[in-house]
Amino acid sequence: MTNNKIKTIHYIDLFCGLGAFHSAFNNINKNKKNIQYKCVYACDIDDKVRDIYEENYNLKPNSDINHININEIPNFDILCAGFPCQTFSICGKKEGFNDKVKGNLFFKILEIVDIKKPNTLILENVKNLYSIDNGEVFNRIKDEIEKRGYKFNYKIINSKYYNSPQSRER
Repeated sequence: MTNNKIKTIHYIDLFCGLGAFHSAFNNINKNKKNIQYKCVYACDIDDKVRDIYEENYNLKPNSDINHININEIPNFDILCAGFPCQTFSICGKKEGFNDKVKGNLFFKILEIVDIKKPNTLILENVKNLYSIDNGEVFNRIKDEIEKRGYKFNYKIINSKYYNSPQSRER
């Protein structure tokens, strides 16, 4: 006799934007019969983006990650975060962690990880994250994740190979 019970894996969507992670998990859900992914929390600083996200996914994101109460985030298995890339991008000022507003939001992710201890982290950013400050930023991110007991893997991919109408290396 087969077990038809569906396992639900909960995730959160930080810096959710218009919902790329949410859309990806929804696509996975279409093909999975025994596992379903459910977003239990999202946040984004942009109020217009939050409105669109809510309309598309029926989940109202919270606002600025700096003002959330981490203990009020529901329990989850996977933390997804496309943290702001402007400070790491070759098109930006390349300030990295020296940008005290956007460059340090990675550390807010770590605060959530330290309290909630999810099984998996999926972080997305620009290709230049790997080389900015001669690799120091990337190495610091890697070290911070590994010292919390996570295995660290990375890959630079181009969105054009994933049904996206644009070519963006991330």
